[in-house]
Amino acid sequence: MTAETSTNASPTTAWTQDLLDGIGRMHAAPEIFGVIERAARLLGFEHCAYGVRTPAPFSNPRFVLLSNYDAAWRERYLSANYLASDPTVRHGMRSLVPVVWSNELFHSTPQMWDEARSFGLRVGWSQSCFDGSGHVGMLSLARAHDALTPAELNAHEAYLRCLANVAHMAIADALREDRGDATPVLTAREAEVARWMADGKTSGEVGDILRVSEHTANFHLRNVIMKLQAANRTAAVARAIVLGLLS
Repeated sequence: MTAETSTNASPTTAWTQDLLDGIGRMHAAPEIFGVIERAARLLGFEHCAYGVRTPAPFSNPRFVLLSNYDAAWRERYLSANYLASDPTVRHGMRSLVPVVWSNELFHSTPQMWDEARSFGLRVGWSQSCFDGSGHVGMLSLARAHDALTPAELNAHEAYLRCLANVAHMAIADALREDRGDATPVLTAREAEVARWMADGKTSGEVGDILRVSEHTANFHLRNVIMKLQAANRTAAVARAIVLGLLS
């Protein structure tokens, strides 16, 4: 894509290909975040942030936060320890369901909400991702104007979820201390099932395409999820793409 997508326009398959191609060329977390930032702008969000909690050390987990938020807001967020009370973080630590920012969501933290909006973070969307290695990450997208309508959310839901999962798998993988571990190996059938899942097919549809039962398709899918230490099929497909296992 060469032109930024307006908040009312729908992305195309070129958006997904640009995202994956960009991720594939990057290795360091800040470089990967730059690709995520570009993809977020094409979805109509000028601001984005990705935070991840590492599983070790267990007694004092490490938090890493990458964002293009205003520097003054980043400093204020840290100095006021808003991480401990941020409603989006509290939601993300217990649920994979995306959340849209609202007055109701921030009713318990009105000062934080007022300050965030003063820095242009008025409209936002957040989703967390978990993985089998214990990393918990959350992607937040924000902008200053234009409320998120049901129509926009419906049109962009698949792209938003894709971006959240790709961001988590790529950045968490770049940060993990055991990067020297061998890349998981998928069988030809497992990769084939994952490729069809990446195209949005259901287990039943994959079974029909491959002329196997839905149970068999799910069996291979469970193996992919287990091998990639992912929380669900979406996360597994995202990590398989990031690792280049579906090419």
